[in-house]
Amino acid sequence: MKFLSTSEKQTSNFAKKISKNLTGGQIIGLTGNLGAGKTVFTKGLALGLGIKKNITSPTFVLMKVYPVTKNQQIKFLVHIDAYRIKSARDLMAIGADEYFKRPDTITVVEWADKIKKILPEKTKFFKISIEKTSRIINY
Repeated sequence: MKFLSTSEKQTSNFAKKISKNLTGGQIIGLTGNLGAGKTVFTKGLALGLGIKKNITSPTFVLMKVYPVTKNQQIKFLVHIDAYRIKSARDLMAIGADEYFKRPDTITVVEWADKIKKILPEKTKFFKISIEKTSRIINY
């Protein structure tokens, strides 16, 4: 399926809609070039889950964990950025793979294509492509 977005607000709202169908335990892999909107998508998911904190890409810290308080099933949103990862072992060393198994957690991985081999088979991928004045999100 495809979604055409012509603004950051549309991308964020699309992700908010996606968040309404999440029940916990899902892993979302985001792929696309720099500036495609991976972090905007993640911010929209966070808003949909009721997270008010400002979401920023964890490029230098690799992983951020946000508590989810307004959802009975989902307790955490884990945001991983694999852009600087040289090896999937780097993420495993900080315990990222532990969150993949948690039924009370949504894990979002930016640059998921770089660590695809350690992601569970059930990972749902969203590829964001840059067009001249829009973004195409394939999922």
